[in-house]
Amino acid sequence: MKLVRFLMKLNNETVTVELKNGSVVHGTITGVDMQMNTHLKTVKLTTRTRDPVSLDSLSIRGNNIRYFVLPDALPLDTLLVDDAPKPKGRRGVEAAGARGRGARGGRGGPGGGGGGGGGMGGDRGRGGGRGRGRGRGRGF
Repeated sequence: MKLVRFLMKLNNETVTVELKNGSVVHGTITGVDMQMNTHLKTVKLTTRTRDPVSLDSLSIRGNNIRYFVLPDALPLDTLLVDDAPKPKGRRGVEAAGARGRGARGGRGGPGGGGGGGGGMGGDRGRGGGRGRGRGRGRGF
């Protein structure tokens, strides 16, 4: 399970969040999104140089979070159960044919290993038409 998915289940839990700038935030989680942006209510914000400040709500951008301190009474075994459905992959001949050369038009025909005229750019071989190679100089 992804860490963010776990954090998204922590609504109404009181946590302490340490930020990368050294500030410490103590509050109740109201929501966490996929970028780990965390929204808290009833917050006490303690910065390194100032006295603690009480706030009704606070949103923290996810990339500023160093770590979460979770409550001891949190039932981790039930929260860490992965309840997301697994994506069903393609099986059989289609999956084997989609790997390596050929399935998307490399060298020759559409989906084949030989022949001519197909693929991305006619008989230009791999890489498609003009402008798909390793560069065409600087233009002067």
